[in-house]
Amino acid sequence: MYVSHLQLADFRSYAEALVELRPGVSVFLGSNGQGKTNLVEAVGYVASLGSHRVSSDTPLVRQGAPRGIVRAKVVRDERSMLVELELNPGRANRARINRAPAGRPRDVLGILRTVLFAPEDLALVKGDPGDRRRFLDDLLVARSPRMAGVRSDYDRVLKQRNALLKSASGRMFRQRSAPDLGTLEVWDAHLAEKGAELLAARLDLVAELTPLIAEAYAGLTDSGGPAVPEYRSGAAPEGGSLPRDRIQLVEVLRTAMAEARERELQRGVSLVGPHRDELHLSLGGLPAKGYASQGESWSYALSLKLAAFELLRADGDDPVLILDDVFAELDGERRRRLAARVRDAEQVLVTAAVPEDVPAELDGARFEVREGVVEGG
Repeated sequence: MYVSHLQLADFRSYAEALVELRPGVSVFLGSNGQGKTNLVEAVGYVASLGSHRVSSDTPLVRQGAPRGIVRAKVVRDERSMLVELELNPGRANRARINRAPAGRPRDVLGILRTVLFAPEDLALVKGDPGDRRRFLDDLLVARSPRMAGVRSDYDRVLKQRNALLKSASGRMFRQRSAPDLGTLEVWDAHLAEKGAELLAARLDLVAELTPLIAEAYAGLTDSGGPAVPEYRSGAAPEGGSLPRDRIQLVEVLRTAMAEARERELQRGVSLVGPHRDELHLSLGGLPAKGYASQGESWSYALSLKLAAFELLRADGDDPVLILDDVFAELDGERRRRLAARVRDAEQVLVTAAVPEDVPAELDGARFEVREGVVEGG
């Protein structure tokens, strides 16, 4: 799998741009602020319908423009598909596949798969649990696009249940009356059903990732280790573990919600479910967050992404690997080891400020990016 053409119109700093790409390594060189990251961000957006830099689409549209366009031609098994995304701030985005309108933008998910590593990904180790939950869920969607619907359904039910809890909590304090729990129990059932499907998928995913993360970390550095991820859920019985079966997980979640009922009503928010869970990362038996050095944290974050790459590759196709300004943050030995691990990927897109940041092992096409103009190839 690789991207052969990338075309932008009013995306970020680009009024327009057309870049022809080939399999293998492509390096985008340019000083900070010239637009090189915007190019790989667009590729990542086609794959995930999201940016690794911002949480909304509005900043992706060039200032003053009514909309932004990203087009990518994706080649897979010698067949190509053209994906076009129209970003409309304040309105619904639109998508086209081979120039035919798609029913909804998320219909394009699965056409292109990418694994992107950027400086922002240090938050996978040093950041909040939400960063690690998002990593798991994004990988689930990359492997099975229908999981986007599962995650969306869970978020919708969670929002409704939180609104009900907040209303009930307000009545308790204002009117000193017991809330009607009948409606809440209905939403308990919905949340447990949707949550169990998401939770079961996460548990299976972490089981598959665990040996890959350990192997990737050991291959990147000789310091620290072993790197061990562990999925932790507030729904797990005290001193026990979670079942992997979805039907059993429904009952586990319903029991945990019943036990948390009083606290939830007091606080007016859902305290049990996948939205509260954590992917705990340990290194040498200690929590990576707070104990790992800067270099170890970088290696751990890279290991998570390399494990994701290997998992997607095992599904049948190499995802496009994107390394956005990564090598500047690594010492020489880690650069060499990372380059050795990724150079055989079908397509690798690299951004760097200066040629010296790119290891010699990643020889390939070179593009110069200057003030929004892309030259070379």
